[in-house]
Amino acid sequence: MGVLAGVAAGAVLGILLAPEKGEATRQKISENSKDLTSNLKDKFGELVDGIAEKYDSVRESANDLLHKGKSKAAAAAENVENGNFS
Repeated sequence: MGVLAGVAAGAVLGILLAPEKGEATRQKISENSKDLTSNLKDKFGELVDGIAEKYDSVRESANDLLHKGKSKAAAAAENVENGNFS
């Protein structure tokens, strides 16, 4: 995000300092801001997708752990019922 902000700031400064007419400068700024907005949307989408994948992975691991724990608890309860304390 910092890199994109730096690139955007550099592009805006370069456009503002270029010896062109005001309308051309405004059009360049508008085009660059559209590109920057699009890039930020893409990066945000990638971030959200990455977070969703991590969430799904952690959730799946937690469910696996829960099922293993339930199986072990059921086995231990059965051992206690049968008088097997080993």
